[in-house]
Amino acid sequence: MPYALVWFRHDLRLDDNPALRAALDEGYTPVPVYIRAPQEEGDWAPGGASDAWLHRSLEGLDADLRARGSRLVLRRGASAAVLDALLEETGAEAVFWNRKYEPATQPRDAALKKALRERGLRVESFNGSLLFEPWDLATQQGGPYKVFTPFWRSALAQWRAPATWDAPGTLPAFDAAWQGESLDAWCLTPALGWDAGFWETWTPGEAGAREAVEVFIDGALNGYRADRDRPDRVGTSKLSPHLHFGEIASWRITAELERARTAANSADMDGYIRELGWREFAYHLLHHFPHTPTQNLNPRFAHFDWAKVDPDVLAAWQRGRTGVPIVDAGLRELWATGYMHNRVRMIVASYLVKHLRYHWSHGARWFWDTLVDADLANNTLGWQWVAGTGADAAPYFRVFNPVTQAEKFDPKGQYIARWVPELADVPLPLRFAPWQKPDVLAHVAPDYPRRPLVDLAEGREGALTAYRKTGD
Repeated sequence: MPYALVWFRHDLRLDDNPALRAALDEGYTPVPVYIRAPQEEGDWAPGGASDAWLHRSLEGLDADLRARGSRLVLRRGASAAVLDALLEETGAEAVFWNRKYEPATQPRDAALKKALRERGLRVESFNGSLLFEPWDLATQQGGPYKVFTPFWRSALAQWRAPATWDAPGTLPAFDAAWQGESLDAWCLTPALGWDAGFWETWTPGEAGAREAVEVFIDGALNGYRADRDRPDRVGTSKLSPHLHFGEIASWRITAELERARTAANSADMDGYIRELGWREFAYHLLHHFPHTPTQNLNPRFAHFDWAKVDPDVLAAWQRGRTGVPIVDAGLRELWATGYMHNRVRMIVASYLVKHLRYHWSHGARWFWDTLVDADLANNTLGWQWVAGTGADAAPYFRVFNPVTQAEKFDPKGQYIARWVPELADVPLPLRFAPWQKPDVLAHVAPDYPRRPLVDLAEGREGALTAYRKTGD
């Protein structure tokens, strides 16, 4: 059988992998390859938390391949040079991969495909990530969507989810002489072990993703629409990092949900599928507006009066020392687990861009380095949405009050008590705004900040004043 390189990227799974399936269906022996080339990601090389996850996900993928008689070849360097070397070593006649959509990688992949085809090689790429690729949906005028609701209406009208595909139980072996590098030599795991707490929560890899779907369907799916905004409850799917690394296909998730659909859970199920739609919308926007990871989509904010960053204040926000308990809880959850509840992400982000009036890019960069589900499309959409500078964004004059948000979504203060344990013994009403009783705070939690980094009312008024200066 002739050989084909199957280039793995953000599709670290064997089931529902179009590139792998194409190689097998067309009679090739797949040579699975992963290339470490962070320098080709432009300004968005993977952060520390992503690398820690990647190490374990690659371990899982290699183990799954070996269990079937194959293995993963690891190489690092410029992708074109690595592929050239492997083509020469293996004599492979084809290269297959699943598409990526980031602004830095799309042109690279297009150039690679053109160059390899000109040499007479079979080169094909596939959709291994999305229900709808970014160019699949357009407005009646032929342009990109900027508002989610019509985007999702169009998506539902054209819904044609692919059938699921289970990888074969065995895969053809290839020459043992074709060696890769040691995963440990890549030093993806942090030397200081700051990720130790991550793995109490997460199991990277395809098996972990499939288990997470089962746990979600049996648990948090029931009541999802009501509980997804409650950080004090287990109310979300926790599938975002598995989706980002491609350990499970979005259409596998929807298929599993449909198999479990009942009259009782149908509304919750549709609510979750709609959230998958936001992921699709994020990729749609990133493709059509590739400047948005660093620049406002809405040009009206080009000269917005952002505050000058105080490094000490920014560091206090990053470490969960703002003096606002719900904000600090979220940032400490992030540091300990590599994850932050979605509702809390909005509160934390609003505090940075509205009350502190720091440009949203400072928060986006911190999330990029610390989230295990750091995804350029979703990260960009989320921060620009909160900042009011993006597509379908919350108006800038909408300023989350972190106290009332905590009272509404963490009414017993349990989430705060878990992640800011020094406040666990503070009486409940005071737990949301402990600066209101400084004597109690000094006695019960002497190490907690006495007051917020900025007075909430003053921060809100400063944001609104800056907004009014934009001329709207």
